[in-house]
Amino acid sequence: MSILRSYITYLKDNPRGYWFRRKIYGWGWTPAKWQGWVTLIVFVILVPLNFWRIDRVSHSVSDTLIQFLPQTILLTGLLLVLCWKKGEPPKWQWGIPKKNKE
Repeated sequence: MSILRSYITYLKDNPRGYWFRRKIYGWGWTPAKWQGWVTLIVFVILVPLNFWRIDRVSHSVSDTLIQFLPQTILLTGLLLVLCWKKGEPPKWQWGIPKKNKE
């Protein structure tokens, strides 16, 4: 079975309906349901829009960064909280976990 097919099977095996499943390599999450994908897309759109909004009214590069960094950290924190609440409990993982055959 190809790695992509195995990965898709891993994401679909989601009996608890998590929006985000554990990454198969490392620590963190990856979107598993449409709600997770929408959350991630909204985050990816909000960060550059926020930068553009701040940059339009800023008078210098440092002024832009001073306003942009805290807001981006806040947005990232909100994303992490949502992943924690709606996602599978994170843990370090290296590869697709083996299913226990009972």
